[in-house]
Amino acid sequence: MNFLKAIRLDKIPLATQNFICEHIGEKFISPPSFDIAGSFKESSLTTPLIFVLSKGADPNASFEGFATKMNMNKKFKIVSLGRG
Repeated sequence: MNFLKAIRLDKIPLATQNFICEHIGEKFISPPSFDIAGSFKESSLTTPLIFVLSKGADPNASFEGFATKMNMNKKFKIVSLGRG
């Protein structure tokens, strides 16, 4: 515990990320890209796709592009449960 007190707390996350990148690979700290086609295959009438987003995230463009590709333009509905 005394060792951790000697380290600046604001530098620990960056140092941890650098350690992980160097020793086991960057794929362990990078979030995977979202596979909308794979998620769609797993959805059903009783298991819908629900997006819970963080501030600034906007999947509308990719979702609408996927719907156009699948010829489903009029079969989906986007509902915003928050501001905007």
